[in-house]
Amino acid sequence: MGSVVVSVDAELGWGFHDLESPPRHRVEAGRRGWRSLLSLFDRYDVPATWAVVGHLMLEDCDGRHHDHPAPPTWFERERTAWADRPDLRFGRELVGELLASPVDHEFASHSFSHVLFGADWTSRRLADAETRRAREVAADWGLEPTSFVYPRNDVGHREALAKSGFTAYRGRTPTPEGIRAILETGLGGKSLLVEPHVDRHGLVNVPASLFLFGFEGRLRSVAEPVFRDPMVQTARRAIDQATAGDGVCHLWVHPNNLTHPRDDDRMRAILAHVDRRRADGLIVETMADVADRVLEAGDAIPTAAPTGSGSEADVAADD
Repeated sequence: MGSVVVSVDAELGWGFHDLESPPRHRVEAGRRGWRSLLSLFDRYDVPATWAVVGHLMLEDCDGRHHDHPAPPTWFERERTAWADRPDLRFGRELVGELLASPVDHEFASHSFSHVLFGADWTSRRLADAETRRAREVAADWGLEPTSFVYPRNDVGHREALAKSGFTAYRGRTPTPEGIRAILETGLGGKSLLVEPHVDRHGLVNVPASLFLFGFEGRLRSVAEPVFRDPMVQTARRAIDQATAGDGVCHLWVHPNNLTHPRDDDRMRAILAHVDRRRADGLIVETMADVADRVLEAGDAIPTAAPTGSGSEADVAADD
């Protein structure tokens, strides 16, 4: 029997602060989406891995971060355009609501300030600072995250994760995304299940299976009235695959993807299906649960992942 993992990239404005023209509708939807997701997870008692940007947990800062080795312009939007937008830079009350949830969510890290670990300009020193600072802020809350989600899934500097005490990360997806996922799984019967494995740094790679908002815009608006929500159908197929076989169905989402009630409807339909399939033996896990299971099974020696798991891409991204 397989399992379902849901991971959440919780970032508010930090997911967009480095972009020249951030998508306003998503920037402004972060808080709404955060609370909508929490409510839906509560309703269906689905524990998720919440990867939180560390800066959200600060009480205040001047946006200068003199001791941080990021490029000079990295925190510029925080100091300028968003200087009067603490709602985009901080989220202590949201983190408090997450920790107070009756559901046993996993608190994980999404770095300190959403640095892209695979970028050419990200040095080992910067990667170390991002992981170290994120863990320091979490420690101030009495938390010790063991799972890490790379900003924009840009895998790199895995040795920095291992050094700082993380044991697992969300790896790149080996499965199709967006419209390809809908077509190849619906028409071609392609599996969306992934095989977690230990990489050569001793970290458990829990690859992504499906981004739940990879089919948006005009295509979604055209398809929904005819085919209902194709992404819901695709996610249900992946969940059914996990129920019927071995492997992990790893779904992921940002709170800022929930910009409209129809986005809530999508998540409600997917989580309701997860809940229904529990009666058939489906297991719901967090990334930490998967990592513990893989390591306890004796796979503590770094291994190559099974064919199609994406391990070659991960090794290529290594530093």
